[in-house]
Amino acid sequence: MSSSLITKNALAQALKSLMLHQPINKISVKMVADTCSVTRHTFYNHFHDVYELLGWIFENEVIEELDEHCSLSNWKEGLLIVLNYTQENRTICVNTCKSLGREHLEMFLCKTFTTVLTGVIEDISRDLKFTVEDGKKTEVSEFFSYAITGEFLKWINNGMKEDKVAIADRIEKMLDGTILRIIKSI
Repeated sequence: MSSSLITKNALAQALKSLMLHQPINKISVKMVADTCSVTRHTFYNHFHDVYELLGWIFENEVIEELDEHCSLSNWKEGLLIVLNYTQENRTICVNTCKSLGREHLEMFLCKTFTTVLTGVIEDISRDLKFTVEDGKKTEVSEFFSYAITGEFLKWINNGMKEDKVAIADRIEKMLDGTILRIIKSI
């Protein structure tokens, strides 16, 4: 592991530790740097602010594991990976959702689900007897990624009380056949 990645991981752990006790909008770069015993200059060598670090955390803690779940056959497992991550990092995700960092969480979720759904749409398109324009595939995947993100944010805002599998099942029920019908109609 490169020294840059080691430093980024240390900064990430420091921010996550601080977020267990206070909202992100109350956490300064100095607090993060002090928590992991680096200088502010070192922090700024890697990130512009704590929100960029937060975005990096979301990107790097989930995406690698999710790559193999971007297909029609196993997208639901990918959805459960994101649900599990959210629940395992409950305090941080709730803190983010209820702060100025919410945009970073929303962007991360939308980007993640767009990636997964693009893989699903690619699989569906392969079986069709006509070509679906890339722009249409993107349009459909982005539309549904926002819907799924809405479900996630509702779940977080309601205290994550609903069972993760029930959420995944509901999303599956809503998507079942819908993407295929839309692709066939465009």
